[in-house]
Amino acid sequence: TTAGGAAQYAVAPAANCVRLPDHVRTQDAALIEPLSCAVRGYDVLRSRLGAHVLIYGSGTMGLMMLELAKRTGAASVDVVDLNADRLATARRLGVSGSAAGADELDRPQGWDVVIDATGNAAAIQDGLERVAKAGTFLQFGVADYATRVNIDPYRIYNQEITITGSMAVLHSYERAAELFAAGVLDPDVFISDRLPLAEYPQALDRFAAGMGRKIVVVP
Repeated sequence: TTAGGAAQYAVAPAANCVRLPDHVRTQDAALIEPLSCAVRGYDVLRSRLGAHVLIYGSGTMGLMMLELAKRTGAASVDVVDLNADRLATARRLGVSGSAAGADELDRPQGWDVVIDATGNAAAIQDGLERVAKAGTFLQFGVADYATRVNIDPYRIYNQEITITGSMAVLHSYERAAELFAAGVLDPDVFISDRLPLAEYPQALDRFAAGMGRKIVVVP
C-alpha cells in the first residue's frame, strides 16, 4: 500500500497499474481488487463441475463468491446470512436457496463446497459441520486472531474432508480485471453508495454499521 488512499490524488508505481478498456468506468473499477481476492479463493478451491456450494455471508465478498460459483459450473449455490437486506441482494443476483441459517435449507447430506465469507466464529463452526463427504471448507472471511473453533479429526479423516484458506491476491489481479471488463459483476448491484470525498467519515460509519455493500468514495 501507499499513502494517499483517502486523498484526491495518489501516486502508484507503474508496475502496479492495469490498463482498463474504455467501457469500464474508473469508479466501478474499485471492485477489481476484491474480485481478485475472490478469484484467488476459487484458485485454491479447484472446485469441480456440478458442485453444491454453501456460502456464509452475503456482503461484498460473499456475493462475489456467489457470482464466481455460478460461473464455474456449480449445480447449486445457497447463501446464509442474518442480514435480510443482504440476503435480498443475493436473491436478486440469483441463488438456489437463501436463509438466516443452514438448518432452513433442505440439504441433510451437506454441501460439496462450504465457504465462510464472514470470519465469524459461529458461522465458521456451523459451516465446518455442513461439509459433505469428500467436500471442502474454505476459510475466506477474515477472522479475528483470537477466534477459535472445534474440529472433528476423525470425521475429517474418515470422510476425506479438506479444510483450506485463501488470503488476498496471488497472480489473480490481471485475471480479475479481465473478468470485470467482461461483465462478471454488475457494478450497479455491488456498489450501493457513491459518496464524495468530503463525506469520507460518513462512508466509514456506514461500513462499520454493516450498511450497504461496496461503498465508493469519489475524489
